[in-house]
Amino acid sequence: MLALALVCAGAAAPAAPGPKPLVYCADASPEGFDPALWDTASTSNVTAQIFQGLAAFERGSGKLVPALAAAWEVSPDARVYTFTLRRGVRFHTTPYFTPTRAFDADDVLFTFGRLVDPQHPFNRAFPATFVYPQSLGLAGMIASIEKLDAEHVRFTLKKGNVAFLGYFAGHFAGIHSAEYAARLLAQGRASAINNQPVGTGPYQFKSWRKDDVLRLVAHPEYWRGRQRTERLVYSISREPSVRVQKLVRGECQITAPIRDVDLAALAGQPQVVVEKIPALNISYLAFNLKHPPLDRRAVREALDIAIDRDALFKVLFPRGDALQAVSAFPPAVPGYNRALRNEYDPARARALLAQAGLAGGFELQLWALPIARPTNPNGQLMAQLIQADWARIGVKARIVSYEWGEYLKRANQGEHDVYMSGWTSDTANADDFLAPNLSCAASRGGIKFCNAEFDALLEAARGEVDERRRLALYERAQLIFKHERPWITIAHSTVYLPHRRDVRGFVMSPNGSVDFEGVWRE
Repeated sequence: MLALALVCAGAAAPAAPGPKPLVYCADASPEGFDPALWDTASTSNVTAQIFQGLAAFERGSGKLVPALAAAWEVSPDARVYTFTLRRGVRFHTTPYFTPTRAFDADDVLFTFGRLVDPQHPFNRAFPATFVYPQSLGLAGMIASIEKLDAEHVRFTLKKGNVAFLGYFAGHFAGIHSAEYAARLLAQGRASAINNQPVGTGPYQFKSWRKDDVLRLVAHPEYWRGRQRTERLVYSISREPSVRVQKLVRGECQITAPIRDVDLAALAGQPQVVVEKIPALNISYLAFNLKHPPLDRRAVREALDIAIDRDALFKVLFPRGDALQAVSAFPPAVPGYNRALRNEYDPARARALLAQAGLAGGFELQLWALPIARPTNPNGQLMAQLIQADWARIGVKARIVSYEWGEYLKRANQGEHDVYMSGWTSDTANADDFLAPNLSCAASRGGIKFCNAEFDALLEAARGEVDERRRLALYERAQLIFKHERPWITIAHSTVYLPHRRDVRGFVMSPNGSVDFEGVWRE
């Protein structure tokens, strides 16, 4: 009877609740899952949970800390970087791959060999453009990558580069499994590296429906310990107001950064906390320098000084938390040239066009950003305001937009005249704004900016170990940027990131990105 009573009592007891899922309302689908192939925030916010680099940025700051490398040594001339790899790190075990060994030097050699060697066997099987590494000119920097033993790897550069260590914390530098890549290559399925990812991060891939939902699950053998959140869900909603509504209703616990105008909808919501940070970001209009008359400096200057930034900011940034962008990076970044100024002068803009033989004006396409970003909360409205300003100097702008993936693809192919873009950095380093966007390595077929004097200053700054002299070189580079005007600089914004009050462990990043390691719901 006693035994029976115990069985019955056990049957009646309620099951202990399992860990709560964490739902993130994302603003766009990832373009893929290979971190080296993509450089957008919507993709890196996903791949950062799956992949890790040799180094990382400390949560909530731009300080470099060890990750898959336990330690490193840098030569005094910043040419030789030697990494001691962390032992016992396990790659993800998934339905499509079971690793047979822990992370080691072979994985580092595969990951970076693929980025710098066009003839790498994997690149021959799956030709790809590695956007960020290519923009940095990574292949031209590295003289050799050596496996010293299973736990030590040495990178030797052609010239010293004091910014090089930070590259290993970039999203593009997430380490792939060489064993998994070899398996895909043998199966003739190399392209699966982009849609069936295998990393070492705290979460691993489970399933994905484009523009709908992405599901990740905790990595059971994660080297820092299994996550308290077992299921991490990305609910993809393009409309900012929809994401806000879902947060209020508790359908998601964290959202992508929201716009100034959405803050009112969260006022008086006791279950929602809004965090904010002045981010290391910029929005801008980029010219296609192959399309006449935009290949002429005076025309670009005319279009720049015809924009009434004060009026634009009153409409798009009513809270006053955004800064008008003057240079290619925010004033908080060391090396910012404080002598630079924006100008609003429609009369001089018309005179510049007349001197260029365009007194009657001309027509162009202005591409409007199709998704909301903190530095550009409403691409269509921004386009309409700029369209009206340009009309006053005789320039007729036809506003064009596409779905986000199509927008990026067409812009990369150079189909645009002027398109809206932006950049966000993990760290307050001038090189991270200038090199990936404005160096000759970042130029594609003349579409983007390439200036030999500007490049020489960047190269000299990278190799300059004296900080005062290095920052002076960046200041000189900005003078060239402002004179040539490959961009019309728009805004540096405050980033607002709301979450439900029951979320624990979340730390806001200086660039507004999300890191879900150690985050859970009560």
